[in-house]
Amino acid sequence: MRVIRGRGPDPTTDREVTAAMLSETAETGEPAFRAWTPHRQIAFGRRDTRAEGYDEAAAVAESRGFPAIERSVGGRAVAYTGTTVAFAHAIPLEDARAGLEDRYEAGATAVIRSLRTLGVPARRGEPPESYCPGDHSVQAGGKISGLAQRIVKSAALVSGVVIVSDRDEIAAVLDPIYDALGVPFDPESVGSVADAGGPGDPDAVCEALEQVFVGEAETVVVDAETR
Repeated sequence: MRVIRGRGPDPTTDREVTAAMLSETAETGEPAFRAWTPHRQIAFGRRDTRAEGYDEAAAVAESRGFPAIERSVGGRAVAYTGTTVAFAHAIPLEDARAGLEDRYEAGATAVIRSLRTLGVPARRGEPPESYCPGDHSVQAGGKISGLAQRIVKSAALVSGVVIVSDRDEIAAVLDPIYDALGVPFDPESVGSVADAGGPGDPDAVCEALEQVFVGEAETVVVDAETR
């Protein structure tokens, strides 16, 4: 398994690293994993970009020091403060039409196991009116993590976010953004690893995720900044 560590020098290059993971797994059949801290940004989903209030929401993000980024998967706006952790697991497929829910289930289970090794009593689900609402979320005193999935012909990318420590900042910036988009959002629904009893260290969260997702697989480590 290829393990990519670190992040690209800028948001565009960093997104290209993850996109390359998926295409390389599709071509070679070799799985890949990365857990890292993306650059500060608000990542808007496709539905957000089609919403009537998108321009206002993007302007709110920019005015608060969060560059507005459009991501390739669905879901709603997610905030990255610079210490927020993202993860991506590229999985080779024999049949792109099968296994969607199984991959979601395996991904959520791995996130829960990772967080529990850090002392967080994580479980499935999310409070009402959470950010990026969906069926594949993890909570502990608030929503900590959400998962998404992108599928191409011969591979899938199961990815997600883990809020480590900046729940107040994330709640504060997402509140007016979701209001502009016309999407219900309760700032109190946001949780974090630190508030749930775990470490406020994103490196510790990245390491825990990598250990669980990669397991005993033989690895080749690649630096995201130099690849």
